[in-house]
Parts: sequence; C-alpha cells; structure tokens
Amino acid sequence: MCGSAAVFKRFMGASSSHKMNPPVKVPSKEKATAALIFLHGLGDTGHGWAEMFREFSLKNIRCVCPHAPLKPVTLNGGMVMPSWFDIKGLSPMSPEDEQGVKDSSKELQQLIAKEIADGIPAERIVIGGFSQGGAIALYTAFAADVKIGGVLALSTWLPLNKYFTNQSNARYNTDVPILQCHGLADPLVSHRWGETTHEIIKTFSPAAQFKSYSNLGHSSSPQEMQDVKAYLEEVLKDS
Repeated sequence: MCGSAAVFKRFMGASSSHKMNPPVKVPSKEKATAALIFLHGLGDTGHGWAEMFREFSLKNIRCVCPHAPLKPVTLNGGMVMPSWFDIKGLSPMSPEDEQGVKDSSKELQQLIAKEIADGIPAERIVIGGFSQGGAIALYTAFAADVKIGGVLALSTWLPLNKYFTNQSNARYNTDVPILQCHGLADPLVSHRWGETTHEIIKTFSPAAQFKSYSNLGHSSSPQEMQDVKAYLEEVLKDS
C-alpha cells in the first residue's frame, strides 16, 4: 500500500511533477456522523491511505485524505515532490522548516473547518497522518486553537517541540484520545524519536497511548492497522 511504504526511501533520487488534486474522500457505509482527516508522508499522495481506509468499511466515519503540495525537499537534494514542509535532516537535532509546518497546519485547519461546515461536530473529527503527515497532525492538535476529537499519529514525531516544552506556551486538545504507533525497526524516523515525542506529549496529555511493533520499519503492518481501526471505531462510535 503506497501510503505506508518507506516513502522517504521510495522517493530518494526521484522527483514528482504531477499536479495535486482535491482530497480523496472515502464515504462511510451509512450516514457520516464523524470524520478522519489523514495526511500522507513525504513524496506520497492521499490515494494509498484512502484505499486502506476503504478496506476498513467504516460504518459512520468518512475519511478525507488530502494531497501535499509540490515543494523542493532539502533531504532529497532539492528535488520537487509532494511535501507538507521541507525536511533538512533525519535527526531530532536537524534544522526545521517552521514556516512550512505552520503553513500546512493552516491547510489542515481549513479541512477541519470544512468538515464542521458540512455537519460533522468538531469533537467527532480525528486528525492524523503518517510520518511527515503525522507531524502536521500532532503540531496542529496541540498548537492550534481548534477543537478536535482525537489524534492518530503513525511513524512520526512532534515538530517544533521546543514550543511544547516551554510551559508558558498554550497547548490545546490535551484531553482528547491520542494513538501514536511506531515500528521498532524504523530506520528513518527512529523508534526512540517516536518515544521522545510521546514523552513530551505525556507531560500535557497523560492519556496518550504509544504502541510499538516488532520488525516494523518505516511502514505499516496488519496489526497496526487493526489497532488503528479499533481506535477509530472506539473514539468515533455513535452514541
């Protein structure tokens, strides 16, 4: 499934020039009363994850899988590809594209607002993503004053984390259910980096969950996807 492939490696040395289309939407089996907005990883599109969520056959949850804009990525030699923000290195100490993160966060907030305008209550919207997309979801959840119902973060990290470790800064959605998943064999976004992200989140969101998966690299697995589906159906179940 292309959305969960090792997207950093898959696009190393290759560029993408196709134009981004509107988000891929996967309708629920019955009337939608909740929504998941899920952002793909570097170099990918929303199509692969949309197919995965289509297989879930969710009863009342519609899924929105947007496509990142085309941008040059420093990590890949400046090549242009779908990217939510520039990535300059694969270390927690690497310089960060603060403006890019904030710009994509605003785009995600607009998608949240559209779901609300279409009749989905804010508290029944989960935002999430894989890798780079998960980073935008985590940042938006805690840095933006916009209400949501939960966060799903796969193989990812918390960008601009110094903002969140500064106790004087406001943090939002600290009481929503958070599921963070990470492969123990991830060679790109290390499991330890994921753990460090979880440790930061736990300081202001004690109920956050972190699940690890043996022999899983920068990808997804059937067990992880089972956990994702169970999380969505629990958090967004009809009352």
